[in-house]
Amino acid sequence: MKMRQNYTCPLELVHDMIKGKWKPIILWRLRLGPASLSKLEQDIEEITQKMLLEHLKELMEYGFVGKNTYHGYPLHVEYFLTADMGEKIIDALRIMQHIGIEYLKKNGKEQELILKNVVPD
Repeated sequence: MKMRQNYTCPLELVHDMIKGKWKPIILWRLRLGPASLSKLEQDIEEITQKMLLEHLKELMEYGFVGKNTYHGYPLHVEYFLTADMGEKIIDALRIMQHIGIEYLKKNGKEQELILKNVVPD
């Protein structure tokens, strides 16, 4: 993703870095610890490998995600949140998660939370 040069405020910049359907979900999953590509695919319903790789690449370019490659056969790669930006963005996503939970509860959709086994983190 090409970054714009001019922003109204820093929030606009961060929004552009993590916007989209999958980036916040990828980051949220990585809060649980490092994961291989196949594990991320398995844990994130409906994401394609192509989309996952594209978003991981962008998140790495922005400094939210890092990658460890373990040589050998088969080659093993794990993605993880970086200590600086990656771990910090989780605080913002945690707030967004809680807002979503409260919204669903207030709108009579608590059953969806139960079915998805969602509990406040």
